[in-house]
Amino acid sequence: MDSPATIALSQQKSIKRRITDVLLFAVVAYSFIYLKVNPLTPFVTLPSVFSFFGENFFPPNFTGFSSYVSLIIETLLFAVVGTYISAILSFVFGLLMAESINPFAPVRIIIRFIVSFIRNIPVLVWASLLVYIFGIGNMVGLLALIIATFGFLTRSYTEEMNNIADSKLEALKATGASPAQLLVHGIIPAFFPSWINWTFFSFEINIRASAILGMVGAGGIGIMIQTNIRLFKYKEAMALILILVILVLLTEFVVNKLRKWIL
Repeated sequence: MDSPATIALSQQKSIKRRITDVLLFAVVAYSFIYLKVNPLTPFVTLPSVFSFFGENFFPPNFTGFSSYVSLIIETLLFAVVGTYISAILSFVFGLLMAESINPFAPVRIIIRFIVSFIRNIPVLVWASLLVYIFGIGNMVGLLALIIATFGFLTRSYTEEMNNIADSKLEALKATGASPAQLLVHGIIPAFFPSWINWTFFSFEINIRASAILGMVGAGGIGIMIQTNIRLFKYKEAMALILILVILVLLTEFVVNKLRKWIL
């Protein structure tokens, strides 16, 4: 039989749970009212949405596939080059930002501030800003990917390096190893599996991001999807969307195989 204290504690938890549920419901309800959105609208319009997609987007039109090949290659190369360059930069800045590796706090703080600023700006915003500087073209897509991936990878690499430093580098430091010896014999071998995992994960993200960047005129397959939709060529746009989905799935499959083979 439960004691009075246990019963009281259980009642308190129940009351807190109910209050949380009520507050959450109130926030969601207020959000719909503030945004002037009727939550029933998607359900009411669902049949017409399916009808619109069925009539306009199907069957997909693949007659222009040969002209899409160069765009598919562009999308892949954006992700490859963007991930490659940002991985190198992120490794260097990750070393400078890791608390257990870089003893100079002011340097760490400055780099952390820069990386946090870059990381918190979405890739689409970077692309929109760069379009005004460089104009529409592949350079914008590539730079936007490098900048956004740099912020993401630097933070990820730093956390992994800090974990390595806490657990495995103390012995090397105790033997009087130099910073170069710590890097070659301690950090790089221990960090390698995490480096592979985070870099490949970032590459998968960049394949999808490359397509989105095309929506703002930054090149790749996305720009053709956007163009076809604006010209009401929905069946051609659907063909490109399906090609993109297959491309992403194939990339995930190949990356998983590569990850297992390397690690």
